Amino acid sequence: MSETENLPERKHPAHFAPVEKHNRSIIIFLTVCAKDRKRIFSSDKFHDIIKDAWKENPEWVVGNYVIMPDHVHLFCAPSTAYPMSLKKWIIKWKSCCSRNWLDRSFKDIWQRGYWDRQLRKADSYQEKSDYIRMNPVRKGLVALPEEWPFHGTMSNLLWTD
Repeated sequence: MSETENLPERKHPAHFAPVEKHNRSIIIFLTVCAKDRKRIFSSDKFHDIIKDAWKENPEWVVGNYVIMPDHVHLFCAPSTAYPMSLKKWIIKWKSCCSRNWLDRSFKDIWQRGYWDRQLRKADSYQEKSDYIRMNPVRKGLVALPEEWPFHGTMSNLLWTD
């Protein structure tokens, strides 16, 4: 029996605090999903709601992002030397989106939790940027990434080593 056969299956991702290392950027690649993966996010109205929520919660800044029908990918970085925890920030903007959600037939629009990964090198940043840019193409929603209307950049997050 191998060691991995004895390990319990993880139902929720482990979240580690961002690690500061000298002058390296702290940039987090984040994925947040709709409750039960309902395809409810790809609309002009939701695009405005989520951008407003990020603006109203400036403790972290959002870089490149893409809003897919059932999930959101984004890069974020702390905006101050001593930021609130990533978890608290996500709770705040999710709550803001929920309050402004127009379709009250959904009790909850967000899946509990999120998936996060701190980037450790510039290559990872470029790789993940390409991944989110091409996501609508891979999912067959558009032929070219520029055709997908629900993406953008809120702030330029620069990688430094």
